[in-house]
Amino acid sequence: METSPITGSNRTRLDQPRTARPGLITLPSYDPEAFGVLSERIARFLGTGRFIVWMTVFVVVWIGWNTLLPPAARFDEYPFIFLTLALSLQASYAAPLILLAQNRQDNRDRVNMEQDRARSDRNIADTEYLAREVAALRHGLGEVATRAFIASELGSIRSELQSLLKEIDERRDASEPL
Repeated sequence: METSPITGSNRTRLDQPRTARPGLITLPSYDPEAFGVLSERIARFLGTGRFIVWMTVFVVVWIGWNTLLPPAARFDEYPFIFLTLALSLQASYAAPLILLAQNRQDNRDRVNMEQDRARSDRNIADTEYLAREVAALRHGLGEVATRAFIASELGSIRSELQSLLKEIDERRDASEPL
């Protein structure tokens, strides 16, 4: 229960969920993320050559201990039932841990793929926008006078002016009495 700062009374707040029910046994909780990280570390170790070497050393020592030492020191006789049980137990725990690690990796891959797809869609949209802008600029530049066009127009105007000046000079020469 919380004490209200306004009234000073001990009343439970009805707008917030209770964290624990009074009088009931609370079960221990675990962090699923921490368990997932641990399973990934174990799965990563199980997939290495180091694990295979250590497991081979363990099995060789086990078999050597139970075949080469005196019978009083042996704890698992020839069919090695206890060794088979230990290896089966290890495999029965390794398989679900590996599957859990693969599921977590699949989830990460799915998120990465969705982010890559969104990034690709943005890149395509940006590229299409830039292509439209370049096309608009080309279209706009098609209507704008270029340097070559202005030079050709000035050249034609100059030739027209020269021909007009020649004509004026010819008329002046023709109208002047000698």
